[in-house]
Parts: sequence; structure tokens; C-alpha cells
Amino acid sequence: METIDAGRVWLTRQDVADRFGVPVTTVAQWAYLGKGPRFAKFGKYARYLLADVLAWEDEQFVGGVA
Repeated sequence: METIDAGRVWLTRQDVADRFGVPVTTVAQWAYLGKGPRFAKFGKYARYLLADVLAWEDEQFVGGVA
């Protein structure tokens, strides 16, 4: 069985939007404002490494105890 290397799995903006339950325009706005997960541009297409999305998710926790 092959394991998935999160560092090499690319996601589309739609994939990221679906993951967070937000509109794709929100993810695009985060990118424009420099607020969302790190992404790469391939021509006109933005792609997100799963590892970067996971790291960004972990940075979003506020308050409470881990």
C-alpha cells in the first residue's frame, strides 16, 4: 500500500474551499490579502500543498488549552 506524502499533494482553490467549508472566492481573497495558506502559481492557476494547508490550519487555533 502506497503512503501519501502530504508535502507533494497539490490542492486546487476549490479543494481548499471545500476543506474549510467556505466559498472559493474567500480562499482567493485570502490569497490576495496574504492571509491564507501559502500557495504556488502555475500559469494562472493557484495550487496549495496539502502540507502547507495543514500547517496553516494548525496556526489558526486561538484561546483554550491544546
